[in-house]
Amino acid sequence: MTARLRGFPYLRRMCLLLRMADKSELSLDAGVLYVVATPIGHLDDISRRAVTVLGAVETIAAEDTRRTLSLLRAYSIVAPKLVSLHEHNEVEVAGRLVRRLQSGESAALVSDAGTPLLSDPGYHLVRSCFEAGVPVRPVPGPSALIAAMSVCPLPLSGCRFEGFLPSRSGARRATLTTLLEFVQPVVFFEAPHRLRDCLLVLDAIAPELRVFVAREMTKRFETYLVDRPGKLVEQMDATEQWRGEV
Repeated sequence: MTARLRGFPYLRRMCLLLRMADKSELSLDAGVLYVVATPIGHLDDISRRAVTVLGAVETIAAEDTRRTLSLLRAYSIVAPKLVSLHEHNEVEVAGRLVRRLQSGESAALVSDAGTPLLSDPGYHLVRSCFEAGVPVRPVPGPSALIAAMSVCPLPLSGCRFEGFLPSRSGARRATLTTLLEFVQPVVFFEAPHRLRDCLLVLDAIAPELRVFVAREMTKRFETYLVDRPGKLVEQMDATEQWRGEV
C-alpha cells in the first residue's frame, strides 16, 4: 500500500470518530459472518461501514494476518482476534470459526486486498456458514475485477471471468487457446512475472486480438494499456512496466 494515512483528512476524521465511540455503539448482529472488501491500494477507498465492522467484530479471518494488522493500524482500529485463513488451512479453520459464530460471536472475513472469494480464500468458510445456518452478510467495496472493467475501453457485455491462469506454460497456453474460442470477452488475473509470456502466447495464436492491461490500479504507478498483444510487449519492454499487480 502506497498511500499514507496522514495525507487523507477524511480518514483522519473517521478514525477520530471511531476512537471516540464506545465499543457498544459499534455493536453488530450476533453470530454473523461479514465478508468485508478492503482497499486494493489507495487507503481512502475503504468504506465507513467496513471500518465500523472491522472495529466491532470479535474475530477477523485474514488471508495474511500481518497485512491485515497493518491495514487496521492505518485506520486506528484496535485489532480484535486475528485468525489466519488461507488456501492451505481453510477447511480446518472454517469448522472452528463456524462453531464460534454459532455461539454468538460476530466475525469478519478479509483478503489481502479487494473483495474476498474472487480468486482469494473464503469459499469453504462461506459455504460452511450456509450449511450450518449461520448468516453471511457482504460489506461491499473495492474489487480489482470491477475496477479494471470500469475503465476498460473494450466492450465487456457478457464477459467471462477466469481468475488466475495456470502457472505452467503448457497449461497456460492450452487455457488461452480454449478461452479464445469464446465469443464474449474474457477477464483474468495474471502474475507480473508471467505477463510477458502470456502476451507472447496470445501474439502467437491470435496476433490481431485486442488486449487491455490494468496494472497497479489505484497505486502510485497505475497504468492502463490497450493494443494488440505484440504491440503491448514492445511497449512494456521499452518502459520496463512488468512489475506490480496485473
